[in-house]
Amino acid sequence: MIYLFSILLGFVQGITEFLPVSSSGHLVILHEVLNFSLDDNLIFDVSLHLGTLLALIVYFFKDIIIYFKAFLKSFLNWDLKNNLDQRISWYILISMIPAAFVGYFFEEVIENLFRSTFSVAIVLILVSFLFILAEKYSAQNKDFNSLTWVKSLIIGIAQAFALIPGVSRSGITIVSGMLFNLSREKAARFSFIMAIPIVFAAGTKKSIDAFDVLARNEIYLIIIGFIVSAIVGYFAIKYFLKFVQKYSLNWFAGYRITLGLIILIYIFLK
Repeated sequence: MIYLFSILLGFVQGITEFLPVSSSGHLVILHEVLNFSLDDNLIFDVSLHLGTLLALIVYFFKDIIIYFKAFLKSFLNWDLKNNLDQRISWYILISMIPAAFVGYFFEEVIENLFRSTFSVAIVLILVSFLFILAEKYSAQNKDFNSLTWVKSLIIGIAQAFALIPGVSRSGITIVSGMLFNLSREKAARFSFIMAIPIVFAAGTKKSIDAFDVLARNEIYLIIIGFIVSAIVGYFAIKYFLKFVQKYSLNWFAGYRITLGLIILIYIFLK
């Protein structure tokens, strides 16, 4: 049964990491509802995030190569004004700074304060209204050419707030991009690509720290969850990018509000 829980959590992580509904929030809820606990639940959750990181790398592999080459080339031939790929590569780097800073200095504090089903429910509901506002007021008529280093930094600051379970990293960064009038699809693509280096850095650090404390049977559970989240995550990216070309984020706002209310009712009746 415990392996089925690992598969279920990997499946949920693969979907919710890229849909703007908060993967970390869903994992907090499922850990409590399923009573599924390891020596360190956070380590297991990190392995699931690394699975979705693999999905990102595979799906955006061509983009990663393009921007990495552009970044290296910028040191030899600095042409940010005329070279969009060079600009985007630097904007991705700039967007990492806030989340890296907050994660390094305040991650443990945030985890202790907000890793509860009650706080997840409240955050799910509150952030939903940002989705509604973005859909109402964003012109959604801009592409990557409209990005600047200031806008990228602000989107990066939004990404730092995603350390709070229930916020949704993809959701808050997509909304931030939309508030700068990026189309939903362009905002989603930038959100996913900018996540790759910060998730890689955070996941690698946690994995190294956790390696010596894992029990042998838990390693198998982590591997299963990792594989499932990677496979499901790849298809979630593919179909979410198609979805946002046609449909509003208000669908996800409605889901988040409904889920948040259900959680609150569950807590009060428990």
